[in-house]
Amino acid sequence: MKDDMNGAQSLIRTLVDSGVEVCFANPGTSEMHFVAALDSVPEMRGVLALFEGVVTGAADGYGRMAGKPACTLLHLGPGLANGGANLHNARRAHTPLVNVVGDHALYHKGFDAPLESDIDSLTGWTEGWSRTSTDTGKVGADAAAAVAAARALPGRTANLVLPADVSWGEGGVAAAPAPVPAPDAVPDSALAAVAEVLGSGESTVLLLGSGATLERGLVAASRIAAATGVKVLVETFPARLERGAGLPAVERLGYLAEQVQWQLTDVRHLVLAGATAPVSFFAYPGKASELTPEGCAVHTLAALGSDVVDALERLAESVAPGVAPVLQEPSRPALPSGELTPQNWAEVIGALLPEGAIVSDEANTSGLMIPMVTAGGPRHDVLTLTGGSIGQGLPVAVGAAVACPDRPVVALQADGSAMYTISALWTMAREQLDVTTVILNNRAYAILRMELGRVGAEGAGPVARSLLDIGGPDLDFVKLAEGMGVPATRATTAEELAEQFAAALAEPGPHLIDALVPSLI
Repeated sequence: MKDDMNGAQSLIRTLVDSGVEVCFANPGTSEMHFVAALDSVPEMRGVLALFEGVVTGAADGYGRMAGKPACTLLHLGPGLANGGANLHNARRAHTPLVNVVGDHALYHKGFDAPLESDIDSLTGWTEGWSRTSTDTGKVGADAAAAVAAARALPGRTANLVLPADVSWGEGGVAAAPAPVPAPDAVPDSALAAVAEVLGSGESTVLLLGSGATLERGLVAASRIAAATGVKVLVETFPARLERGAGLPAVERLGYLAEQVQWQLTDVRHLVLAGATAPVSFFAYPGKASELTPEGCAVHTLAALGSDVVDALERLAESVAPGVAPVLQEPSRPALPSGELTPQNWAEVIGALLPEGAIVSDEANTSGLMIPMVTAGGPRHDVLTLTGGSIGQGLPVAVGAAVACPDRPVVALQADGSAMYTISALWTMAREQLDVTTVILNNRAYAILRMELGRVGAEGAGPVARSLLDIGGPDLDFVKLAEGMGVPATRATTAEELAEQFAAALAEPGPHLIDALVPSLI
């Protein structure tokens, strides 16, 4: 092992030895020794993004698909703050992620230079693990601890703050990987209590969340449902949901409070597996915040941080011995024709979705049809907007494509939220990532038009409506994409979308289709 490393070299060497092989970066002056050290550790792949929100969103998408963390490289407190929205989504997705945040040299901090900030407050906001390295000789050990903290279930954000002088200082020592704590096993008593509920004959819902939405968890839940009659639902925005023919088809909890209340009508028991009891996304005048029906008992089968899949499989063996899961038969919608609408564009995607696709879904109001038309399609993964902070879809697609270079990535992206992190297209082009982006372009924040009425806001006139309209000037996504090196086309009919989508899937590298649809609202 080299004993003449600086702090940055020991950090990167430790990250790689701990299984962190990708760094999504937007560096500045305080991170230059980390940047220079990348050439000494060629196993670490550096991926440049032009905005920190793309950096953190890409690390989120990578972690969801790879099942292990990438690291980010962020420039002091402002860089971390710029990445905050997608760190919020990553936190809600329970994604393993390591932020390396540069800071001023320790001796320089007291001078209150222009970029000085309260980094501790910013790292604390992620509700993960945080540490500031103050000793070059211990940077490697700090990095190993950060990776282990990120990988412990449920996955979390680990923030390692690296002052510039600690980074450039000599005497760095790479550390061996730190042990990752094993998840807690669910006790037999908890399984027995839930089994008793399932055998009661009363209306019961089994709600699947973090750790339960991949094949093993879905199959176990389907067996339980087949044997007991329990209804299985998946949380509204799962971090990663495996779907398609040959897998159990599981309905997601609705977004609107009224949808959830309808799904839970007359339910007497709610069993949680890696999930929390549903609440309304926002407060609405005269409406409830808690969505569990009155008189419904809530039971926790497996809490976050426990071995959710093991608990489901053990419960299945207890209440459904020898019972097979109910699997989705293959089916696809027919290709539609005519002018594009908020309904038929989804049928085009369902008809042509390729085997093994990873779908980054931030289609918002226009995406309500996608789960229905893809349920019987080829097996695929769906990555959703876990924290509700828009601007996730394109960066998450970047990270997923880096994690799974042999799988096609399809980004279904609303126009308004695309603009938050549109520079992700540049990273797709630079890295030649196999991402096909379909922009659902209705030239409006359509979901906010809906919410304007739902919150009971009175007297909305032309000024209010103008704040929810992103036309005038109209956004030209074809030119935006081409200007960042991504081939792009525009579709106004179902036939055009089908032709362009099929062509984009057949050709390696990134593509964008600007699909013009009328607004639903």
